[in-house]
Amino acid sequence: MWPDRRLIDRFKTEFPIVLAPMAGVMDAELVIAVAQGGGLGSLPCAMLSAEKAREQVNIIRQRVSAPVNLNFFCHEAVDADPAREAQWRQRLGPYYREHGLDPDAPINAANRAPFDTAFCAVVEELKPEVVSFHFGLPEPKLLQRVKAAGAIVMSSATTVKEAIWLEENGADVVIAQGADAGGHRAMFLTDDIAEQPGTFSLLPQVVDAVKVPVVAAGGIADGRGIAAAFALGASAVQIGTAFLRCPESKVSAAGRVALAQASDESTVITNVMTGRPARGVANRVMREVGPISPDAPAFPHAATALGPLKVAAEKQGKVDFTNLWAGQAVRMGKEMPAAELTRALAGAALARMGKMAG
Repeated sequence: MWPDRRLIDRFKTEFPIVLAPMAGVMDAELVIAVAQGGGLGSLPCAMLSAEKAREQVNIIRQRVSAPVNLNFFCHEAVDADPAREAQWRQRLGPYYREHGLDPDAPINAANRAPFDTAFCAVVEELKPEVVSFHFGLPEPKLLQRVKAAGAIVMSSATTVKEAIWLEENGADVVIAQGADAGGHRAMFLTDDIAEQPGTFSLLPQVVDAVKVPVVAAGGIADGRGIAAAFALGASAVQIGTAFLRCPESKVSAAGRVALAQASDESTVITNVMTGRPARGVANRVMREVGPISPDAPAFPHAATALGPLKVAAEKQGKVDFTNLWAGQAVRMGKEMPAAELTRALAGAALARMGKMAG
């Protein structure tokens, strides 16, 4: 039925659909639902402690016997720059005053920790079937330990050059992340967002450049998109935005309203929210300060000063300072249970491919 079964057979899933790991808006509940629907559930660990990740995986393992993907960031950690942080708070000062907040009050630092020995020990203990990375790959010694634990290793490329680098440095699967994808750009060999290709331009070029299976990610939200990805050589698709309005996601009530009202023109790539380029539904601070601002501190420190503003605005039912990461196909999202959506996506893709073959 599927023209390429390499990843179905390797992942041991019913369908070649990978849930995109979406840190901050999902947990074990969405992973379980997608696994029950026949896809590969992914647990984002970038904002979790090692203990919390362990707890979440135990919940998943108790509920489903399906394979699981643990996702980690592997960026170079950068220390906070107090002068830059102070300048950033000054830039956000009018918003603090508007919400009656003290810009000089101490704030908890933003947490986006890169993969390290503690997380590597968690992988060795929990033995997830798949481990995926964002922003390249971890150092070779850690990567060897992940592979020795039996995990299939995936990582995202935003250019052909990055895809080749990933294959040469040990990735078993490359995720081709187009510019239309939601969330952080996975870029690690470039920082030029102006040159980033879209999914359906990037995908066939990556497929031609590497021997490992390729997962298509970005702007895929229905059966037509999945069929198109397979026509261009993908072995699976990674879908995130389409699941944001499922009951199992942890998107706030105000966030759900913003997603339901979004159109094809609603998302932008911004560095304002975290200090690193990411695509999300444009909000007030992205529009007024960015979307790209030279004032934003390095990743993830830009998020620190936005924390109190996000909390204050959300209490008023607003997403003015909320990073609602979403791809360009955001308006195609559905409000339906995630297991049902996974099966519907697979069914629609197979029907479309059947028509194309006929």
